[in-house]
Amino acid sequence: MTPCVLLVCRAREAEGRALGERLGLAATLFDPPLKPCLKAFPPEGAALALEPDGLGLYALDLPGSGAVRVDLEAGAMGWRLGADRARHETVVKACGLLKAKTPLTIFDATPGLLRDACVLAAAGARVVMAERAPVVAALVEDGLHRAAALAELQPLLALLDYRQGDSLQVLAALAAAGQRPDVVYLDPMFPHRDKSALVKKEMRAFRAVVGDDGDADALLPAALLAATKRVVVKRPRGAPLLGGGTPGLVFEGKSARFDVYLLQ
Repeated sequence: MTPCVLLVCRAREAEGRALGERLGLAATLFDPPLKPCLKAFPPEGAALALEPDGLGLYALDLPGSGAVRVDLEAGAMGWRLGADRARHETVVKACGLLKAKTPLTIFDATPGLLRDACVLAAAGARVVMAERAPVVAALVEDGLHRAAALAELQPLLALLDYRQGDSLQVLAALAAAGQRPDVVYLDPMFPHRDKSALVKKEMRAFRAVVGDDGDADALLPAALLAATKRVVVKRPRGAPLLGGGTPGLVFEGKSARFDVYLLQ
């Protein structure tokens, strides 16, 4: 992982300093616009910026590319959240939602920007999720906070149960409490060796603060013990199987595949 800096607009100074204490980052104040401040840092790592309209993550080698945010109502994400559209998503089919006779509970162990979690909820699943990376968790909490102000997103938010913490620990706690999920969904960061493959700004920014999921293989056996119906693993097309497992089903998408391990 490479360094992350925290930038806070003066109008939100108190909130930003509290966030900095939580993340262990010193807050640098700025007056909008943000772009000149981003360019003042070496082109390495990422900047977490608390701006007037929300929290965003910027790759410092792409200072003009815009923020990576958890934004449930914007653009393509908002379009995917229509119930009729969500049902056609490959992740929904892989998780078995279309054939389920009763609503399923899905544990998303790697929620990231909540895109797949929200699509699954839009298709009718209750989605429990946990995020262990503190900077990503801050983005998630900011996105959910902003979404809570929008009346049209209330039905979706009612199906999302977000918990900060390590997914392995949360899974173990759910199992101990007799609350095993029907499905466990895994989408670990895939280690790209070729930097040219990092074409998306979000991937550059995420890798700067999270790195690759070096312990991703440990997620599969834990997921297989916790789920009651199936485990679904999202992988780039052509990537090796996670943890050397052998899936019972495979769903192919345009740029990814979903390996399904059936438990019933």
